[in-house]
Amino acid sequence: MSKFPPSVPLPESVNENRLQRRRQMVVTARRGVVLRSVIIIAELLGFVFLGSSALLLDALSSLFDIASSLFLIFFIKIADKPPDRNHPFGHGRFEPIAGLQLGLLLAVLGGGMIVQQLLAISSGPEGKVIQPLTWLIPLGAVILLEISYQTMKRTAKRQHSPALLADAVHYRIDALNCFFAMIALLFAAYFPKYSVLCDHVGAISIAILMVGIGIYAAKKNINQLLDRVPEEQFFEKVKVAALRVEGVLATEKIRIQLYGPDAHVGIDIEVSPDLPVEKAHELTQKVRAEIQKEWPAVRDVIVHVEPYYAGDH
Repeated sequence: MSKFPPSVPLPESVNENRLQRRRQMVVTARRGVVLRSVIIIAELLGFVFLGSSALLLDALSSLFDIASSLFLIFFIKIADKPPDRNHPFGHGRFEPIAGLQLGLLLAVLGGGMIVQQLLAISSGPEGKVIQPLTWLIPLGAVILLEISYQTMKRTAKRQHSPALLADAVHYRIDALNCFFAMIALLFAAYFPKYSVLCDHVGAISIAILMVGIGIYAAKKNINQLLDRVPEEQFFEKVKVAALRVEGVLATEKIRIQLYGPDAHVGIDIEVSPDLPVEKAHELTQKVRAEIQKEWPAVRDVIVHVEPYYAGDH
């Protein structure tokens, strides 16, 4: 060979899959904004005319979700930008940074609401009696959110999109918030003497759920930012892809960094000790291409070559 061998090109489907991920997340976030706007308007009207604190807290929770969706749309687009001179590993960390901030904010907001509702209970039973049919508003929200969850979950599984599935789970969590509000208001309808207390208890339940979800979301995003070892399925995916390349006899160390839309992989492959350097280099290019075809989220692959000797492991 008289010149440096060219790199193995990737099929267009790899880039298309990355673009498809971003489109799905952005479209999903926009749909969520529209749906939650309808629910917020209904719940705020319920608070103004029916005096329900549970509806107010659920409306505030949904308003936070709208702000989160708009915030994430912005950061999703930034995170999907390709590497540049100042960011040689890409911009993928923008996504978990945004998720961490939103998770912490949700937990703080929920904590503040818990304190506010406890103070309201301790101040006495004064308050506007909750109307008997107020629970119908969160019931309607539960139905809308659950239908959205089921539809999005089916689409996510059909298109093998974990990002879309994660957003579908968010709809289920919102439906659970509304369900807590509905139960509290339904209880208040049968026990009007304690309707205000039931309403506050329902609001506290929603706030506690907000704190739990916020802490969980913050933890998941911190794990990505601190390069916590991802699930075993990703290592198996990389190993299988590498072993598909003819001439790769075994794999050894595999290292994966996973955050946002990006993954970075380091892998040791074992080849015949007699393999020329040029052939070994060609194998590394093929391994990189196979891994990225198998897992389009992989932005870069570093392949280290080692000689293979039977029984040395």
